[in-house]
Amino acid sequence: MIRILKDKDVGGLLARKAARLTEAEAVVGPILEAVRQRGDAAVLEYARQFDRFAGKRLRVSERDLLECRQRLSLEFVTALVTAAENVYAYAARQMPVEWMRDVSPGLRLGQIVRPLETVAAYIPAGRYPLPSTVIMTVVPAQVAGVANICIASPRRVDEVFGAAELLGVSNAYEMGGAHAIAAFAFGTATVPKADRIVGPGNIYVAAAKKLLAGEVGIDFIAGPTEIVIIAAEGDPRHLAADMLAQAEHDVDASAILLTTSKRLAEAVAGEVSAQLASLPTADVASQSIARNSAIVVTGTLDQAMELANRFAPEHLSIPDENLLAKVRHAGSVFVGPFSTEAAGDYASGPNHVLPTSGAARLRGGLSVNDFLKVISVQRLDQAALRRLTPAITTLARAEGLEAHARSVEIRVDRGVAIGDRRSSRARAAGRRAK
Repeated sequence: MIRILKDKDVGGLLARKAARLTEAEAVVGPILEAVRQRGDAAVLEYARQFDRFAGKRLRVSERDLLECRQRLSLEFVTALVTAAENVYAYAARQMPVEWMRDVSPGLRLGQIVRPLETVAAYIPAGRYPLPSTVIMTVVPAQVAGVANICIASPRRVDEVFGAAELLGVSNAYEMGGAHAIAAFAFGTATVPKADRIVGPGNIYVAAAKKLLAGEVGIDFIAGPTEIVIIAAEGDPRHLAADMLAQAEHDVDASAILLTTSKRLAEAVAGEVSAQLASLPTADVASQSIARNSAIVVTGTLDQAMELANRFAPEHLSIPDENLLAKVRHAGSVFVGPFSTEAAGDYASGPNHVLPTSGAARLRGGLSVNDFLKVISVQRLDQAALRRLTPAITTLARAEGLEAHARSVEIRVDRGVAIGDRRSSRARAAGRRAK
């Protein structure tokens, strides 16, 4: 069922399937424009067409949210609280620090940290509704101090909207797809305009986020989920289970094991087939395993790490911390035999909204920083400005920006007439000569 390859044969495996974004962009383009032009009316039309929405109002009332929460089991609520507390604690450690410091006489620099005002979290509810994504998107925004947190999901699922209510989110919308992204990007009479939209979604959601990235902030454009596991030894059952946990997400998902042991490769391949036989999601997982997944036998762990860095996976599993120094590109790293990727998906603390399709070369996963602005602060006295004057004015005039140079000189050299560019240059040259 699953291929076993040698490292020299992995070229095609590393070349991911190109997401059909161009095709999807052509589909969603008119949807975005319709929402821009007609607001709620267009969103309602598309919600009825694509989401089978039967209601009259996109916004879910606080009473309906409460009813969703009240239908949740105690076991589910307990699990949700445990996960939310861990995500909150992790996000709090990520918070950047405000500071002001005298870096030289008369020059004081620093930074202040401010939250975005309005953010929107997209919560998928297709094959698998994802209440865990409510935690992963809402809680870091709360840690950041965002005043207006919204969620959107295309189906009225108790676990999704009940989780939102439990976390204190009252701005919830029953809408999905490209029209939901457009509503938050442009704002409508019902839906507030967001500063940033975060969260995973299907290819049409991804295409809408890409097209609207200049209109609204986004986290990243997500593709199919993926994991790379590196192991020289280990329990084949555990490794196979981790691969299938990723494969069951989607038929386009990818699960790759890199190992130096041919014996382990064969044992894991056998376990994958055995576990698929009893897996309820085997119809999806088996396609992912056959099409996009493989076990690759490498000569050394260093070669395995190099392959992993070339792939830049969303999830990277490594056997011990000694390999961390060799990790250059990964969305999230899982260390050791008991750090299953499912722990990160739900409850350990780090975020599960992660870059895919090679985007881990550019950034890590969603964090509290996605909901913040770090604003620089500077204060100079006259003496500090005078010390910097030669550098400032020389660079300004090299760029042809005379008013920039004069705005400095008028503050530090009262003896120079503002209109006398030749005199100011001469005096600057004289100071350098001295």
